[in-house]
This record gives sequence, C-alpha cells and structure tokens, in this order.
Amino acid sequence: MSATDMNMRSKIVFYEDRNFQGRSYECNSDCADMSSYLSKCHSCRVEKGCFMVYDRTNFMGNQYFMKRGEYADYMSMMGMSDCIRSCRMIPMHRGNYRMKIYERENFAGQSHELMDDCDNVMDRYRMSNCMSCNVMDGHWLMYEQPNYRGKMMYMRPGEYRNFMNMGMSNMRFMSMRRIMDSCY
Repeated sequence: MSATDMNMRSKIVFYEDRNFQGRSYECNSDCADMSSYLSKCHSCRVEKGCFMVYDRTNFMGNQYFMKRGEYADYMSMMGMSDCIRSCRMIPMHRGNYRMKIYERENFAGQSHELMDDCDNVMDRYRMSNCMSCNVMDGHWLMYEQPNYRGKMMYMRPGEYRNFMNMGMSNMRFMSMRRIMDSCY
C-alpha cells in the first residue's frame, strides 16, 4: 500500500462527550475550526492514521499526538485543560528522516543534523537550547523535556526560524522523535 493510499484512509471521529457519547464528527483531513461541527469535544477514536489535535482553532495552542486507538476521556489522560478545537492529519512518510537543529534563532549558533530520534539534546550534543530548525525530510515531534515528555510540537518539512514566533515563547525543545510507519 502506498503512502498516498494510507493517507486517504486516515480517519478520526470526534465526540462531544466522554466515552464516545453525544454528537460526532468524522474527519479524514485537516480541520482548522471544529466549532461548526461540534460545540465541544471530549473524546475521540482514531480509526486509521495519525493526527495532531489542538486546543485552539487554526492549529494553535497545545498540541497532542493521536495514533490509532480510543481516547474515551483524553482530557484527563493527557492533562488537557480544554477540548479539541482543530486537528491536522499527519501524512505517512516513507524514506529518510533529516532535521537540522540550531541552538539559536534564525539558524544561528551550534547546529547538528539528526536522522534518528534524540532522547536528550543536552546529553547527546551539549546543546542547552534548540531555538530553530530545518526539517528536510520526514515528520517529527519535538518535546520540551528530555525522554519525549512535556509539551510537544509537530514539525513537518520546512524552515522554522524562530519557535517564539510560533507561540512557543517559553519552550525549549530538549528531545525529538520521528513519526514512523509503526505509528500508523
């Protein structure tokens, strides 16, 4: 099955209430504002694929990675303070993964190229900060704490010159993980 076939089959179903109760909304692509479909969203079921969900519209606010599974009460499971307001489908990537991380904004300071997961930037590279990056290949999750913990941010291919401009003003990314086929 090709990556395109898999992406076309991605599917997440959102429910207004916990335990898959109340009105539902089925989605298989990006949705910048779910308020026209549901007034609230407190549980979801990922039937196929992977998604990032956000607690604000337009893919803003806190982000959470959802892979295939049931999330009957994700708010208490993930510590979310609000309900899901938008979601983004993560396309499957086959091939190499490459990302270059930089110590300072605008690709300045110490830099290192990653091709695999990094559980601790400080230990591996002696970098106390990661303030910008260039994702050349693949889709990645970046975490504010070592060992893939804390708040996360989805990074798709592109240049990210300043994380502060992306609403992550007080965050330092200390670990990175590739979103691999096994997530799907």
